[in-house]
Amino acid sequence: MDGKSLKSLLVAVFSLCLTFFAHSVAAQGHGDHVPEKKEAEKPKFDANEVIFGHVLDNYEFHFLTYEDKAGEEHHVSIPLPVILYSKDRKKLSVFSSSRFHHGHEAYDGYKKVGNKIVPVQAGEKFYDISLTRNVVQMIVALILLVWIMIAIAKKYSKGHGVTTAPSGFQNAVEPVITFVRDEVAKPNLGTRYGKYMPYLLTVFFFILINNLLGLIPGSANVVGNIAFTFVLGIVSFVVILFSSNKHFWAHTFNPPVPVGVKPILVLVEFLSIFTKPFALIIRLFANMLAGHIIIICLISLIFIFGGLSKVAGWGFAPLSVAFTVFIYFIEILVAFLQAYIFANLTAVFIGQSFEGSHDDVDHHQEAVNV
Repeated sequence: MDGKSLKSLLVAVFSLCLTFFAHSVAAQGHGDHVPEKKEAEKPKFDANEVIFGHVLDNYEFHFLTYEDKAGEEHHVSIPLPVILYSKDRKKLSVFSSSRFHHGHEAYDGYKKVGNKIVPVQAGEKFYDISLTRNVVQMIVALILLVWIMIAIAKKYSKGHGVTTAPSGFQNAVEPVITFVRDEVAKPNLGTRYGKYMPYLLTVFFFILINNLLGLIPGSANVVGNIAFTFVLGIVSFVVILFSSNKHFWAHTFNPPVPVGVKPILVLVEFLSIFTKPFALIIRLFANMLAGHIIIICLISLIFIFGGLSKVAGWGFAPLSVAFTVFIYFIEILVAFLQAYIFANLTAVFIGQSFEGSHDDVDHHQEAVNV
């Protein structure tokens, strides 16, 4: 009787333990499921959206986003004018980009999806002539360029820097102009350098100002836009073609090589005419785009690690900020370097376009001796 009672007691205890652990496992599984559902509902940091949102064009200057105590998001940005013409509705729409409420609402038959504006009615044809942040920043850069050059020119017209030592901003700009003249124009263009100095200086300073403005947080990466560098490359291409002479074209289509090699070399020389502006376009675009992407990636790593663990996020933050500051100062150097490279390559290609005549043989040596 005692043995049976002991067995019954052991079975009861074992059954109670199984019931308790089964309930605990079920409760634990249910508890794990709820946080996973909450985490799935919580928006995660999207590095692609941040990176491409910075390097691509947009309809506003966006600086930061923060949440209040209620969890509502607030955006600190400068909206820009949106100008759209609907071909189907025969209607011109002019309004502020803030009407879209950062893509949450539609306005006047249009809505914003990512960095683009699309019609609410599918298939509607329209023309977008809005003042995007790239356009606005180029206008600002152009105004700064004209204002700086006119202010300096007025000082020279009054004798400052001619009969007396340069003063103020002249001290910073004059060495740059001298550098472009002596290190870019004269060595590559010889005695004809004066004819091309206005263009080379305009290209150099326009690229430089846009590069420096693009390093301001919240600004647009204008030079990292392929359309911007494409136009600059085409303008340089036109200048190169109009600077060419008969010796250049004779060398291109009738190179002094054996007859068997001539067809191949003619093709190579002909293609090189178009690869020159292509090199200008891609080199400037790729270098300025890559620098901005690296900076945004380094900052994004803080939030990526923070999404895994707050300790990892805070621990990686000092390293990320240190590398970001280092790359930022490198980008300031690159801003000057890329402006110089574009102007210098343009001068090299222009110089090659009028080479071949006897008058131009000693131009490079004459320029060095001067």
